[in-house]
Amino acid sequence: GFGDGCDLRGISLSNDRHLANLGSILLCGIAIVLSAFFIWRSERKKAAVGRREMQLFLLGYIIISICEIFTVGGFPLDGAVRRGFSAVHIAAVVATAWILLLNAAVGFQLLDDGTPLSLGLIATSSIILFVGTGYIALDTTFQWTGYWDDTLSTAKSYSLYTLYQLVPLVFIVIFFVMEAYLVVRVLGEKKPMLYLAGAALLFAIGQIFQYVISVHLCNASNGKINGGLFETFFTLCAIAMVWVFWSSITEDDWPMPVTGGAYT
Repeated sequence: GFGDGCDLRGISLSNDRHLANLGSILLCGIAIVLSAFFIWRSERKKAAVGRREMQLFLLGYIIISICEIFTVGGFPLDGAVRRGFSAVHIAAVVATAWILLLNAAVGFQLLDDGTPLSLGLIATSSIILFVGTGYIALDTTFQWTGYWDDTLSTAKSYSLYTLYQLVPLVFIVIFFVMEAYLVVRVLGEKKPMLYLAGAALLFAIGQIFQYVISVHLCNASNGKINGGLFETFFTLCAIAMVWVFWSSITEDDWPMPVTGGAYT
C-alpha cells in the first residue's frame, strides 16, 4: 500500500523468493467463489430490482480479487508483471466502485433496471473509467510518456493516490448515502439499514487495518504479516453484507410506496 513503511516478506521460497501474503491469497480465492455464488443467487431472483447491475458489480469484485492474488497477496512474479497487475487492480477498484454507485442510482428508477440501455450505460461508463485509470497507472509505473514522472519525486504518485484512494472512497460514500435515503425515506424500513451500516462498518475496519494498523503488524511480526490480510477479509465481509442488503430490499413482501418510485 501507499506508505506502508515495512517490507512484507511472508513465507520464504527457493531462490530468495517470497510468498508475501498467503492468507490474502486464500481469502481472494474464497472471495471469487463467494462472488460467483452470489451471482448465481442473484440470477434466481427474477423479479429483483437491479439484478443485472448487482451481477456486474460482483464481476468487478471478482476481477479485483484475481488482481489482489498477485498484488496484495504478493505472489512471486517478475517486477514488471507485478506492476502490470497493480495497474489493472487500481483500474478495477475505480470501475467497480463506480458500478456500486450506479447500483444505488438504479433504485431511483430513472432508467428501467436490467434493460440494454441501463446495462449499456453502466458497462460503457465503467469501461471508460477502467481504461482511463489503467492507462494512467501503466504510464506512471512504466514511464511510457514521462508525463507523470514529476508525481513520483517523493516516492508517491499523487495521480494514482487520487485514483486509487480518493475517487473510489467518494463513490462508496455516495452509494451509502443514496441507499440510506432510499431505504428510510422511500421504503420506510429500518431493518435493511442494519445490513447497510454493517457493510459500512466492516469496510471501515478493513481500511483501518490497511492504513493504520498494517505497519505495526508488519514490524511486530518481522515482515510475516501486515494489515492487507485483514483488509481483504473485512472487505470480503463488507461485499457479502452489501449483497445481503440488496437482497433484503428486493424481497417481494416489501410494501409498495404510495407515491411510486424505487423498488416497486
